[in-house]
Amino acid sequence: MEYFCLGCGAVYGIDELHYTCPKCGDVFLLRDNGFDDLKQTSGQTWREIFDARMCSKDSALRGIFRFYELMAPVVDPEDIVYLGEGQTPIIEASPMLQERMGGQRLAFKNDGQNPSASFKDRGMACAFSFLKSLIRSQDLDEVLAVCASTGDTSAAAALYAAYVGGRIKSAVILPQGKVTPQQLAQPLGSGAEVLEVPGVFDDCMKVVEYLADNYQVALLNSKNAWRILGQESYAFEVAQWYDWDLSGKCIFVPIGNAGNITAIMSGFLKLHELGAIESLPRVFGVQSHHADPVYRYYDQPAGSRKFEAVTVTPSVAQAAMIGNPVSFPRVKYFAEKYQAIAGDDAFNVVQVTEQDVVEAMLTANNHGHISCTQGGECLAGLAKAREAGLIKSEELAILDATAHMLKFIGFQEMYFENTFPPEYGITPKPELANRPSLVIEPAEKDRLSAEDYTANAAQAVVEKLGLKAR
Repeated sequence: MEYFCLGCGAVYGIDELHYTCPKCGDVFLLRDNGFDDLKQTSGQTWREIFDARMCSKDSALRGIFRFYELMAPVVDPEDIVYLGEGQTPIIEASPMLQERMGGQRLAFKNDGQNPSASFKDRGMACAFSFLKSLIRSQDLDEVLAVCASTGDTSAAAALYAAYVGGRIKSAVILPQGKVTPQQLAQPLGSGAEVLEVPGVFDDCMKVVEYLADNYQVALLNSKNAWRILGQESYAFEVAQWYDWDLSGKCIFVPIGNAGNITAIMSGFLKLHELGAIESLPRVFGVQSHHADPVYRYYDQPAGSRKFEAVTVTPSVAQAAMIGNPVSFPRVKYFAEKYQAIAGDDAFNVVQVTEQDVVEAMLTANNHGHISCTQGGECLAGLAKAREAGLIKSEELAILDATAHMLKFIGFQEMYFENTFPPEYGITPKPELANRPSLVIEPAEKDRLSAEDYTANAAQAVVEKLGLKAR
C-alpha cells in the first residue's frame, strides 16, 4: 500500500504516518497496489467470502475487518483491534413514519450502536490497528495519539487508545463549551488528556495540524487516511445487508468533516470495481445552513465552482458544525468518479435548516427510532430531496444515524423547554414539547397514609389518561 496525494500525485510509503503531502500540502488517499489482483476473483466469490465471515468467531474477522482485503491488507491479524464495531443494523422506518414522509420508503442505519456510540469507531479500529502494527514492526517508543473533536472523534479515539494501552497515550482537543456533557464524559472516562481551546472545531483542527506538522504525534482525525479506510466498511455493510443489490437505493449522509461521505463513496466504488455489486446507490450529502461549504460549492454551476470555507454558527447537528472540511478534496475526487459511472444524479448535496434538523430528530424518535441530530439532519435532507423532486417514493432511502441519540439529548431538552439561544434560529413548536407532569404534590404524600396516597395518586393518573374502569 502507499499514500497517494490528491493534489500533486506524489506517492509515499506506509513505513511512517503521513497526513498531508510534504510537497503541496494536500490530503492523501491510501492506495492498494495489489487491488487489481483482487479482480481475478469473481464478484460472486467475494460475496460468498464476506457472507461466510459473518458467522466467524475470530475477532480479527468479526467486525469491519471481515472486509480485510478491501481496507488494510497490510495489517497482521495479531494487530487488529476489535471492540465490537461494525455490523450495525439497518432498521426500516415504521409504517407511520413512512406515511408521514409521503409514502417514502426509508430506513436508518444505526451507527450509534458502535462501542463508543458513533460511526467514528469504524475508522478508529483501522487507524489503531495500523498504529499498533507500526509500533510493533518499528519498535517505536511511546506514541501520543491526538485529535481535534466536537465529541464523537474524541470518544472513539480515547476508547481505542485505552484498550490498546501500552505505548499509546491519548490527548483530545475540544472547543470549549461546544461539546455536550455526555460526549465530554467519554474521553474523560477513558483516561485521555482532555484539553479545551476557545473557538469551534476548525480552530481545534488548526492546533492538531500544527502539532502533527512539527511534533511526533499520531493524528487521528480524518486527515489520517487509515480512518477513511475503516469507515468504508459502512458501504460494505449496506451492500451486504441488501444481499449485494443496491439498485433503487439512496444513501443520505451528513457531511461534517467530509470523511464519512468520502469513505462511503470509495467503498461502493471498490465493490463495483470488483463486481460484488452491479449498480451504485445514489449518495446524498446533507448540510445545515449553519455549516454548508460543500453545499455552496455544488450549488454553483459546473465548470465555474470554487470552494470557500464558511464561518459556522451554532448547530444542533454539532458533530457536523465544520466550516472547512478536511476531506473536501476527497469528496470532489470520488464524486467525479461516482458520477462518471452512474450519472450526474448519482451524487447530490442538499441544504437544511436548523429547525428542520431538530424537528426531524424528534419526528424520527417519536416514531420508534434512535436518531441523533445528525440522523435528524439526514431525515430533513430526505424531505428536502423529495421537495426538490430528487428522489422517487419507490426508491429506498437509507439514512445514516451517526451516533446514539443520548449523546445529543440536551438539544431535545432545549427544544422542549424553549431555551435555545437566539443564534440557533430555532423556534420550538409547543405541540411538540413533551415534559413530565406531576400527578400528586409531595406535601400531599407526606400527610396521607400509604393506602390513601396510592389511591389518590392512581386516581390522578386515571384522570390524566382518561382511563375507563373494568
